[in-house]
Amino acid sequence: MSNSSERKWWKEGVVYQIYPRSFQDTTGNGVGDLQGIIKRLDYIQSLGVDIIWLNPVYTSPNDDNGYDISNYRDIMAEFGTMADIDELMAEMKKRNLRLVMDLVVNHSSDEHQWFIESRKSRDNPYRDYYHWWPAEKGTPPKRFSYFDIDSNAWKYDKPTDAYYLHYYSGKQPDLKWENPKVRQEVYDLMTFWFDKGIDGFRMDVISSISKDIDYPELPVRYNGDFITYYAEGPNLHDYLREMNRKVLSKYDVMTVGEAPGVSKDQALNFVDEDRNELNMFFHFDLMGLDREPGETFKMSQEPWKLTEFKKIFSDWDDTFSQKGWGSLYLNNHDFPRSVSRWGNDSKAHWKNSATLLQTFLLSMRGTPYFLYGEEIGMTNIKFDSITDYQDINTLTRYKSIKKAGGDLEAFINDEKKAGRDNARTPMQWNTDINSGFSEEKSWLKVNENFKEGINVAQQEAETDSVLNYFRKMVQVRKDSLGLVYGSYRLLLKDNEKVYAYLRTWEEERFLVLLNFSTELSLVDLDEVQFNQAQLVISNDTAESHKTDHSFELNPYQAVIYKVF
Repeated sequence: MSNSSERKWWKEGVVYQIYPRSFQDTTGNGVGDLQGIIKRLDYIQSLGVDIIWLNPVYTSPNDDNGYDISNYRDIMAEFGTMADIDELMAEMKKRNLRLVMDLVVNHSSDEHQWFIESRKSRDNPYRDYYHWWPAEKGTPPKRFSYFDIDSNAWKYDKPTDAYYLHYYSGKQPDLKWENPKVRQEVYDLMTFWFDKGIDGFRMDVISSISKDIDYPELPVRYNGDFITYYAEGPNLHDYLREMNRKVLSKYDVMTVGEAPGVSKDQALNFVDEDRNELNMFFHFDLMGLDREPGETFKMSQEPWKLTEFKKIFSDWDDTFSQKGWGSLYLNNHDFPRSVSRWGNDSKAHWKNSATLLQTFLLSMRGTPYFLYGEEIGMTNIKFDSITDYQDINTLTRYKSIKKAGGDLEAFINDEKKAGRDNARTPMQWNTDINSGFSEEKSWLKVNENFKEGINVAQQEAETDSVLNYFRKMVQVRKDSLGLVYGSYRLLLKDNEKVYAYLRTWEEERFLVLLNFSTELSLVDLDEVQFNQAQLVISNDTAESHKTDHSFELNPYQAVIYKVF
């Protein structure tokens, strides 16, 4: 048995991601809260999922919707109190649900007490908690920032005549992990939450925590690619092993790192079980498939190819075939809705493509992650005006393009497909005002298609709804260890319409067929006797023509067969 088939709860679990601001408002202020999640726990349990990943709920000025933390041991007032998080955990345990929280420790808020002290004087005890460059040394070497109008990660701070480093917003100064006191602060806060009873952390941009504190110019070999450079800090793996030794090894918990810039050949450095670092991480290869080369956020003018999509998943599966473990996701709070991006959100194909994508994630090897609303097929909202956007990424890039005299209309058109707010619109519960998310207002507009069947209440009542298909498919995975641990073999590698693969585990063999197109597609496989195959699940009730070795798939049809 390979390490990758050793049974673990976090391998067999299905993860449901909640963006708390957008899930359920119980106070009427238009912002989701912890009591709203508690209110919906029976629903979440009914999905068959096992693990809730909760985006940050810690105290924050909200420059980046909670990813700028000013107190790691307290709860943002908008969301509730520490008593609410305790109640949430208690109610989740009653339902056999586990809680994974965000660990955001590449940076803090500039309103965190550490940074308030750090900027007071050059000899302050907290000065070395952050990265500073004294102004008398001149302009610091270029570093890229995601959320700066000039993409500049150094910000001048007048009180001490120095620049501080921020890979993200100017209100998100990077913590200096090279200082052992900072690392101990992080380990202490992790221990605080584990002792409270959480079951793991999703570690925000954890690949960026190590820096070369000589702050050299970007080495020529990176060819201007700061993201890859950020992921190759000199002490990264020393820090992760230390974190594991001092904290993670003492608890039965799950860790998933967000790892932009990490490639396949580096993957096992993070998740090989013998290295004692992390359980799994999120790579970004798929997220770049339909983006312009070298552009982190701009969509490509050319349509993505299914053969390239298949290659990404097949190559990563191969990476973890003997050691380590992978994560599977098609969208999250940072990327547009999966149905609109990888499926087809037109009325004719929305339903089948939504369920096809569910079938795909739940039949691959790796831990599947679903963003709230994915189970009902929520789609991109496609805002027409910059005034509708709330995301710092969109707003900053809009200002940057405006400053440069660029094409703002083209930018907005691109954001309809690429914008992060597409994934953050409020959960669509019913056909009431704001789709049942809030009685008064909503912090971000609700997608109007909640009136057209994309809501929980209507889908609960329909036997063959996207929601009820999701529940069935989750159960299929739970009933079949072969769909969790089985080996994966790609079939029809060069087919641009159909993604086909075999999952094999001991005596079980599953054939998965996915038609990623708007056309009828004929699958011809000599090695499979379709007439002897046992249908496990299909997202299309229409009878499809099949003979001994061929099968005709309807547009966006997904089927799984047990084959002999």
